Amino acid sequence: MIIIDYKDTRPIYEQVAEKFKALILKGAMQADEQMPSVRSLAMELSINPNTIQKAYTELEREGFIYTVKGRGNFIAGTEKLLEEKKKCCLDEILILIKEIMEYGVTGEEILSAVQQAVCAGAK
Repeated sequence: MIIIDYKDTRPIYEQVAEKFKALILKGAMQADEQMPSVRSLAMELSINPNTIQKAYTELEREGFIYTVKGRGNFIAGTEKLLEEKKKCCLDEILILIKEIMEYGVTGEEILSAVQQAVCAGAK
């Protein structure tokens, strides 16, 4: 489920949080599904429980999970978060399109590349 990259310069708690965000946004973890306990995940990953708790705190702050006292952490409804992520990705694409047009790439070339990417993704 979660694999830590010790060569990554980011702190471990950020890596854990990012992996969970990706799993949640891609639908691998559903709304109201219980998260692994802090202790069990810490043991599984062989890292300090405080690191997992910090990742969970970050996920809760960003709205990905919620806590039920005495029961644990659960996945929050992600429709809004998914829409925000889609908008962010589309904004990044627009910035990239503006940049490549400055280098002389035509609209037709961009549309062709997008169409190829969409067709390749549909397979």
